[in-house]
This record gives sequence, structure tokens and C-alpha cells, in this order.
Amino acid sequence: MKKVYTTAVLFGLALFSNFTQADTPLQSPSEIQGSWKLDYTKKNATASENLKREDTWTFNDSKVTITHIPRDGAYYDQTPVVYVIEDGKLKISLLGRPDKFDTFSLVEKSEKYMTLKGKYGDIYVFSKK
Repeated sequence: MKKVYTTAVLFGLALFSNFTQADTPLQSPSEIQGSWKLDYTKKNATASENLKREDTWTFNDSKVTITHIPRDGAYYDQTPVVYVIEDGKLKISLLGRPDKFDTFSLVEKSEKYMTLKGKYGDIYVFSKK
């Protein structure tokens, strides 16, 4: 009976481990400096639908500026807000609420691509500009 139970537990762990992504802790702001075009977002890592995006996130010094945000057939730019790297996560201040933050984990990053995960599991896929 113990073998059956152990096998079932190991099988369950193996099955669910495919759906998780290990987050890579960010060490410093220099890792994300520059302009990143947000290509698409997804509801979660396993979602098949990609939501196409057109905005650009520019990380410079301790501020991030999001530009070319589509809205009602036009585009607008957000004023710069503060961001910090804390406990290996990217924390971006909410516009008009400097004491509140959106928190992102780094899923993967290369020279040309970066994937972030929001605090509710949504995925943001960027390409370097």
C-alpha cells in the first residue's frame, strides 16, 4: 500500500511540475536598463491566447516610462514612475500612488528577450528595442 501511495504522490508532483516556472531573482536595476517593447501578455503561463501589445517600457536610472499605450484608437504615454529591485523582484510604483507597487518576477531573460510574471500570474513578454 505504501508503494502505491508513494507512486501516486510522485506522479502527481511530476505532473504539476511541468506547469510551474522557476523565477530568477533580479540582482540589480542594470539587468533591465533600456527600452523593452511589450510584444504580448497572457493570463498565465499555460494560456494559449496571447494578447498583442504595442507599448514600450523604458527603464532609466530609477524610473520607468511606459510609452505608446493604445487606447480608444489613439496612443498615450504615461509619466515616469519609480521602480526598485527588492527581494529579487521588480516593483513599479503605481501612477499617482507612490506607496503602492505592481510586483513582477523575472521568469527568463536573454540579451534580446525578457519575460516577467505579475503578482497574479499574468505573463509579460518583451523584446529589446
